[in-house]
Parts: sequence; C-alpha cells; structure tokens
Amino acid sequence: MARKGPVTTDTTSIALGLAQVRVVASAANIGSINPVASSSDSIGSLASTKFVGATQYFRLEGGFPLLEEFTTPIRESAHLECSFREISPKNLAFAYGLDATSGYSETHSGELVLGGRVAPAYVRMEAEYTYPDGTNKMTIIFPRAQVSADLEVDLQSEEAAAVPVIFEAKNASSDVSGGNAVWDNMPLGRISWTDS
Repeated sequence: MARKGPVTTDTTSIALGLAQVRVVASAANIGSINPVASSSDSIGSLASTKFVGATQYFRLEGGFPLLEEFTTPIRESAHLECSFREISPKNLAFAYGLDATSGYSETHSGELVLGGRVAPAYVRMEAEYTYPDGTNKMTIIFPRAQVSADLEVDLQSEEAAAVPVIFEAKNASSDVSGGNAVWDNMPLGRISWTDS
C-alpha cells in the first residue's frame, strides 16, 4: 500500500540540534561572500539558536466589500537569536554591542566597562549548522551585523545561565560606507549549503 501524507523525501535535510555561532571583524572580511570564520571564532556553548527572516507587506485592497488585489514587500530584516552559556568578557562584550573580535579575553580576566554606550559596532556573524549526517552544512552569513538588545545574565541556583543575544543583519551593499559590491544583490547576507 502506498504511503500518504507528508512522507520524508530526503532524511539528510532534517535539522536537529544547534548551529555554531562564529563572530569575526566585519570590515576585514566584507569582500567575501563565502564563510571566513573558523571554529576558533565560536562564542562557545549555546542553549538555543533561531534564525528569523521578517518581511512586512503592503496590501492593496479595492472594491466593496474590500478584497485584497495586490501584495508587495515594503520592509525586510533578518536576525539570529541565540543564548550563550560561556560567560566571558569577550562574549559579554559582543552582547553589549561591542566589537570584541580583539582586545577581550575568552578566559576569566579583563573587564567590561558599563555606561557610555554608543552605536553598536559592526561585526560579521556566521552561524554554521551541521546536519545530523555529519557531512552537510548550512551557513547563515551576516556580513555587517549589530547587536542592540539588553544585556541580561540570569543566574540560577541549579541551571547554567544562558545569555540571550540577537545579531541583526544590516545593509552590507556598496550603497553604504563599510559595505561592498559583492553584497549588492544580497544586502543583508546569505544562507549557503555545502555537502562536505
């Protein structure tokens, strides 16, 4: 008997588990559309990762009663939400909107100065997800990202803290200072797949 319903056509495309979030300098890597970060650029252990591609639409209505006649996008954004577990000066600096790709320690030394915040720094965020088959990969690349959220470290008696952070994709095309023409057709970044 033939099976019915949504039968899986490719089990290697089923996603299970978290992406590894890697952060490097934006300006030094703005000309590359391919992944440039390595596992040594990872922010470490995570409690969650979530990609959101949001679009707002204009809807034209006409007649009586009003019926929708046309829809077009008027606003687009993308961001990656994650919660990191490793509470280091470097990770907290990223969550505070700073470019912590240099000058901040991954160990238990240093400081994060509070107060006097300015516009969040631009960083390059790459989220590499490896499928359960251990071979196929999906990489989300934001060539110019900013973090603009509250820094919240919720310490619990019997559970590891997970600090939420949102990397927001910003325009990386040649239209803006600090952008590059390689991103003109994909100004917020890209999602790429590889099978090796």
